[in-house]
Amino acid sequence: MSADALTPPAPPQPLEHRGVNWIGFWTLYLKEVRRFWKVGAQTVAGPVVTTLLYMLVFVVATQGTRAPLHGTPFPEFVAPGLIMMAMLNNSFANASSSLIQAKIMGTATDFLTPPLSPLEVTAAFTLGAATRGLVVGIVTAICVLPFAGLSISNLAMVLGFGLAACLIMGMLGVFAGLWAQKFDQLAAVQNFVVMPMTFLSGTFYLVERLPEPFATISHWNPMFYLIDGFRAGFIGRAESDVLIGGIMAAVLTVVLAWTCWAVFKSGWRLKS
Repeated sequence: MSADALTPPAPPQPLEHRGVNWIGFWTLYLKEVRRFWKVGAQTVAGPVVTTLLYMLVFVVATQGTRAPLHGTPFPEFVAPGLIMMAMLNNSFANASSSLIQAKIMGTATDFLTPPLSPLEVTAAFTLGAATRGLVVGIVTAICVLPFAGLSISNLAMVLGFGLAACLIMGMLGVFAGLWAQKFDQLAAVQNFVVMPMTFLSGTFYLVERLPEPFATISHWNPMFYLIDGFRAGFIGRAESDVLIGGIMAAVLTVVLAWTCWAVFKSGWRLKS
């Protein structure tokens, strides 16, 4: 018998992918999309109903009693803010809930063991969250049309700020999901950080009418620029400098992308 026959076989080696593992990335992205789509009544229909209730309370119930804001009827002013608020909240919720569930249920190995780079994992979770935010935004926009006759003044601004907002909140949700070790911590971020920032960002009012120092503080809120730029794409008027809002969104996107990539690469609270 030869020596080769007595030598135990070598353990299988992991697959090596040169360049981008498109199959792995696409599979993880589809998993994230199908995850929220499977319970669409909760993840899509629920936020739409909530937005319609806001429209009912703030628009229909006060019809004729709210003066136009900068010449824009109140329903047309508040509708884009409500649409953006739904997109922000749902983008954050998709990524954060997916990661915290994977950590608690022990299924994080599903995306840690395949040959996926930290960049590919970050992109898959972020784009999955952004997809949910965009789907909710489109459905919400269709449903609020009977209450507010929206017309698009600048399509590039609507698409640009809408996509940037979903990506930013998706990556913020990724980081929150990695940081949180239990659902209570994640709920605290949602209730004490995300929700106040979205509500206090000029969704229902003009920030310039706030007394000081609250008007100045609001201009340090990134959500204000995202909502203001998105609204300006519909009504053609913005409270802030749209160029500053665009630069802020681009810088925040890059910073959050690098942060999520670095956290996935280090394995913080995933492998340790």
